[in-house]
Amino acid sequence: MKWTSILAIYLLFWVMSAFFVMPFGLRTHDDTKAELVPGQVSSAPVNFRPGLVAKRATVLAVVLFGLYYANYVYGWLGPESLDLTRLFK
Repeated sequence: MKWTSILAIYLLFWVMSAFFVMPFGLRTHDDTKAELVPGQVSSAPVNFRPGLVAKRATVLAVVLFGLYYANYVYGWLGPESLDLTRLFK
């Protein structure tokens, strides 16, 4: 596998992981009873920390990409193991 393919696939895993971990640990104004700025919705996060989200996404992406790459090298699952037509016979 070329290094550009590795980078592209890792970045896809990273973006997916970022969206997955983003809601964990967030507190809203309703949760903390914080004061709202005029025009601000009450469900907006009070403590959004993009650095922490990036660190969590990086760890999760490394784990997921490691599993993907190990499967690519060792061939644990292939297209033949995902053939669903045999289930409906």
